[in-house]
Amino acid sequence: MKKQEMHIYGNPIDSKTVKKANRQKQLFSKIFRYNPDISYSLSSTPTVLSDMLGIQQVEIGNHGSPIDRERGVLLGTIRMGYGHYRIAMAIASVAQSRGLVPYWFDLLSFEKTAGARIINMLNQLYSLGSRLSQKIEPFNKYYWEPLNYEGFKKLSYNAADLHMTQLMNSIYKTLPNEMPVVACHAWAAQSALAAGMKHVVNVVPDNWPMGLHLAEGSIHAVQSESAYLGYRLLREMGADNQPLKPMPESDIQMTGHYVDHELVSNLDHDCDQRLDRISNRQERRLLFSIGGAGAQMDTVVEIIRYLKPAIEQKKVAILLNMGDHDAVWSEFQKAFPEESRSAHQVFDNLEKVREFLDMAQSEKLQGIYLFKNKDIFSAVYTTNLLMRISDLLITKPSELAFYPIPKLFIKRVGGHEKWGAIRGAEIGDSTIECDSNALLFPTLDLLIQEDGLLQRYVHNIKKLKQAGVYEGAYKVLDLACSH
Repeated sequence: MKKQEMHIYGNPIDSKTVKKANRQKQLFSKIFRYNPDISYSLSSTPTVLSDMLGIQQVEIGNHGSPIDRERGVLLGTIRMGYGHYRIAMAIASVAQSRGLVPYWFDLLSFEKTAGARIINMLNQLYSLGSRLSQKIEPFNKYYWEPLNYEGFKKLSYNAADLHMTQLMNSIYKTLPNEMPVVACHAWAAQSALAAGMKHVVNVVPDNWPMGLHLAEGSIHAVQSESAYLGYRLLREMGADNQPLKPMPESDIQMTGHYVDHELVSNLDHDCDQRLDRISNRQERRLLFSIGGAGAQMDTVVEIIRYLKPAIEQKKVAILLNMGDHDAVWSEFQKAFPEESRSAHQVFDNLEKVREFLDMAQSEKLQGIYLFKNKDIFSAVYTTNLLMRISDLLITKPSELAFYPIPKLFIKRVGGHEKWGAIRGAEIGDSTIECDSNALLFPTLDLLIQEDGLLQRYVHNIKKLKQAGVYEGAYKVLDLACSH
């Protein structure tokens, strides 16, 4: 029998790993009924973000509008948490500002395909793991954290994904292979390459280099210099951390943080508004954003309980975006029955959120404002809209770690997020990761009771803008359209 050989950037993958990857591919092919000869006609329909960000969603069938093959940019993404969606929205925002058509190409949404069925299974497992990691400390310590921090790091993991994502290539077959693909999840990049797409930019979301995110044949975009070097070296991705042949210089670009055009273009104005509120001793506006797995609500409840005196004294206003999680709303009602009845609720649609933003530009806020939306686009983008009128974002150090707003980081979900907090703390627009109440509450007190630390973060954000740190989405689009 012929020996199965595989290399990633010239680094040989051991035959045991290759055989295992092939067995998984064959198993998935059988279970999820992959047909290599099938292809799908595609069209596009507007989304709730079409007016704001120009996003058109690609769907199977001919009931929508034809794909614009001249001005179109495919945003390859997956609903797996909110992070990949948020990054894709940043690219879409820039694309619209340049007169291009951003096409939302969510591999999970193509329900007829084998690829979508595979992703759905894996996504459910990942979401379950994220939630359990926040509730069961031994599970987090001995399984989830090591898996996210070390397991996903190895080239062997990438080898398995490269085989699996070959089963996701059929959805691209009717598209021109010259069409730019901005992949906001590694599987989108890998499957696009497997389908023969020629202009693929692989937008790497994390600051911790992992084999999971590799897609040889694409240009890898990263947000920091440390991530750039880590990926060039394929740092610690080999077996037993053996040194590897590096990624070629032509295959990677340090672009900076992926941030929406609306946020970047209005950054100085929004920062000046924050400084004015601080100087005038107005309420601190604290924005909480629950992630796609809904895993942080226990910590959020603790923080709001701690802040109740300040809320009642009108020193603090809470803006809580619960995303599309009915369970989070139930948790809030259970924890705060009185506040649930008295809170300002803006649940229904983005138009109501925008009306709230207009009001918040000129009027003071007080109490608790709650946001929730069943539509996934609205659920995610509500946080981006609320950033503009908020003073401090309280979040786990996920993709939000890279946004231009002062941030207080609560405990991470998965070891890879640790490095997002390190990035934010080092460039000076965020706290360190506050992974215990002993660290969290004193830090929160500094940001609320005193002015200096928050002012420092705001001034640093303005400096970082001048240095081009937040221009990553613009540079990613340049790469996709010139590659």
